[in-house]
Amino acid sequence: MTTEIARVQGAIDSAGERARSLQTVYVYQAPVRLWHWVNALLIVALCVTGYLIGSPPPSVPGEAIASFQMGYIRFIHFAAGQTLLVFFLLRAYWAIVGNKYSKQLFYMPVTNRTWWWGMLYEFKWYAFLVKDPKKYIGHNPLAHVAMFTFMLFMIFMICSGMALYAEGQGIDSWQYKLFGFMFWIFPNSQDLHTVHHLGMWAIVVFVIVHIYAAVREDILSRQSMISSIVSGERLFRDDLPD
Repeated sequence: MTTEIARVQGAIDSAGERARSLQTVYVYQAPVRLWHWVNALLIVALCVTGYLIGSPPPSVPGEAIASFQMGYIRFIHFAAGQTLLVFFLLRAYWAIVGNKYSKQLFYMPVTNRTWWWGMLYEFKWYAFLVKDPKKYIGHNPLAHVAMFTFMLFMIFMICSGMALYAEGQGIDSWQYKLFGFMFWIFPNSQDLHTVHHLGMWAIVVFVIVHIYAAVREDILSRQSMISSIVSGERLFRDDLPD
């Protein structure tokens, strides 16, 4: 799909001055943006309920029949997890039919020497070792690696979570038939529980770093960041070459 490039024409203000033209590129299509924000909400729900499942809150006073506290927590966790799986599959489908930027989360151009150079440069940029940032339409190479790794990790979390859910559904369930292979890797169910729970904390760390990087780049880089995942358009703040 051809990238749509537009020019924001400078407008004359009340002082008679004209703003310079800025280039915008349509990067994130609507399905990608929808997946991003739904995924964010689901991850919050999964992390909160996952923590409460691993570290249950105090018992509710009164008769047990009058409260369904842990039941509601588990229901939210299971529902959010299965919704996460559905949206992951839809996101994978859009990587096939969407524009070239929608494919970045599912592959890395490891044979491209320029990409490797860009990753090294971005590492220096994030470490405050270089002064000037580069311009990228899609993900920069370092963010590309981070997001690709995150998607692989999401596959593990989905498979492990569905395998644990399959324990309650039984060995004849479709969940067990599709995800029961996780018990070949982790024969002890408690080990899988522990690794899945540790994975939650890894996601928490990733979210913190992800938000920091997005805010930092939105302030310091030469292109828009946070607004791009809302509008879909990448706005470049200068017309200088990369």
